[in-house]
Amino acid sequence: MANFLRITTAQSSLFWEDIQANLTMFSKKLVGLAGMTDLIVLPEMFTTGFSMDAPRLAEPMDGPTMQWLAEQANQTGAVVTGSFIAKEDASYFNRLVWMRPDGSFDHYDKRHLFSPAAEHEIYSAGRKKLVTEWLGWKICPLICYDLRFPVWSRNVEGFDLLVFMANWPERRRHHWKSLLMARAIENQCFVIGVNRCGTDGMGFSYSGDTSVIDFGGKILHETSDVEDIFTISLSQEMLLEYRKSLQFLADKDEFEIFVR
Repeated sequence: MANFLRITTAQSSLFWEDIQANLTMFSKKLVGLAGMTDLIVLPEMFTTGFSMDAPRLAEPMDGPTMQWLAEQANQTGAVVTGSFIAKEDASYFNRLVWMRPDGSFDHYDKRHLFSPAAEHEIYSAGRKKLVTEWLGWKICPLICYDLRFPVWSRNVEGFDLLVFMANWPERRRHHWKSLLMARAIENQCFVIGVNRCGTDGMGFSYSGDTSVIDFGGKILHETSDVEDIFTISLSQEMLLEYRKSLQFLADKDEFEIFVR
């Protein structure tokens, strides 16, 4: 029996450094999704935009954003995932949370911090990749700049789906589109890339270009420049048939990653 996964991508402009305004906005956007989707993907730093003001904006793991994620997952019956600015002890993280409907969750801290914006000077890098399972699918969620590093994204765990959430600026949209397609082809998996749109408080413009790409690099959905809530159903059976016909992953290199 075919195993389908319904995924909702949430491309949106963001209120600059205004946590409550963004939570309220996304609450309105997600109304009506209960029972209609299995996974909702939000942009990177969906509560603030890509801000370096972590001392002022960071939240604990029992703060408003975590409570909101739990509420939305419970109400929709879907996993809800996005990243926000989290504080743990004396460190700040660009932290992705994978919130399930029952309130349990996993998290992933962005491994590759965007040095051109001095992200590495404010935030602590993650040290562990997250591969999680949901409704019979194995899924690896990553954050923005991670997309540029194929070794970190490599499908050594046998995942079915790669998810990237981002604040990826319009001026490098060609890189975003090209790398999403490359990650899908080389890993023989579905790839979801959810980016913000609009302009942030630093004056950077974002075209979105949120994309759903299949295991062969075919674009199944792409949205540019506008706010958009889109749901698509992906077939695991089609993925497995494709991998069986072209067994490229069997010839992949073995390697170890040494995390600094």
